[in-house]
Amino acid sequence: MKQQKTCIYQDVKLTNRQVMLWSLQKARPLWITNLQEDETEEMESPQSPGQLLNPALAHSVSVASCGNIFSCGAEDGKVRIFRVMGVKCEQELGFKGHSLGVSQVCFLPESYLLLTGGNDGKIMLWDVSSEVEKKQKSPTKPTHRKKTKRASYTKQGGNTHAPADEEEHGKILPKLSIEHGEKVNWLLSTRIKGYQNILVADQTSCISVYPLKEF
Repeated sequence: MKQQKTCIYQDVKLTNRQVMLWSLQKARPLWITNLQEDETEEMESPQSPGQLLNPALAHSVSVASCGNIFSCGAEDGKVRIFRVMGVKCEQELGFKGHSLGVSQVCFLPESYLLLTGGNDGKIMLWDVSSEVEKKQKSPTKPTHRKKTKRASYTKQGGNTHAPADEEEHGKILPKLSIEHGEKVNWLLSTRIKGYQNILVADQTSCISVYPLKEF
């Protein structure tokens, strides 16, 4: 019995703002979702009077090493995590950390650590393993979260500031926050001399490298 091959595809046209799951054998979409109509997760803060919300244009998708979990970064500043279930997908969670659109998402190899880059010039590292594994094993079983840390680096590699923050109930906080200072056009996690690093491309002609020695 031949195994059906599928792939994740993002459609960023202004008319539909869709993410699709495609069958490579049949060359047709198996599942389609419209990010604009997604209301399964609430925004972190209520909309203030006169505030304009960016459209949910899909900018980037990244598939985790397990093969059935993928993330999507959108113009509305939200990161969405989906699970592939046969010929359809279900949204696992959604969260925000960037003040502007999420231009890039990238899962680290063999983990549920997720890198995000934004139009706000920030790079963030998220650990979604507890949420993904919790819903995979027992969707209704409550879990207790541990305290996490957030760190911030300057683009020049200057002072490091890592305040300890208690993670609020029901809210995901980044494990790491880097102030890159330029709009992130592309990022990649790779090993250099045995250590994990982040490669970042922006509006300039330079590639920036940030170490991730503790992960």
